Formats: sequence, C-alpha cells, structure tokens
Amino acid sequence: MWTRIARLFVIKTKFEAFLILYGLALGATERGVHFVQKYPGWLGWFMFALCPIAVFMAGHRILDSLERERDEMR
Repeated sequence: MWTRIARLFVIKTKFEAFLILYGLALGATERGVHFVQKYPGWLGWFMFALCPIAVFMAGHRILDSLERERDEMR
C-alpha cells in the first residue's frame, strides 16, 4: 500500500517534469512580484531575477536525473 502511494511522488516522464516546473515557475514569479512591491528599486528587481534562476537550476537537475535514469534502464 505504501509503495503505491510513494509511486505517486516519483517523476517518471518529461511531461510530468515540465508540469512541475511550470508550477514552480508560476510560484517563483509570484514571489518575485511580491519582492518588487516590498523592496522598490534595484534590490526588488534583483531578488525578482533570482527567483526564476532557482527554478532553472531545479529544472536542469530534474531533467538531468530523468535522462540519467533512462540511460541506466538501457
């Protein structure tokens, strides 16, 4: 039973990975907008720019792990 539940949290395909990355990107830009409102000026925009960069880094890691797993299966 627990293994069936645990399988729901495993990213198996690139489509699933891109859906997760889309959600992360939406949240990051929303957080960036709050940073711009809270810290007007260059600091807010700098922090806004850092939010999507974190998503790019996470996306690279997720997609790279999917490719490695696919290569190991061959």
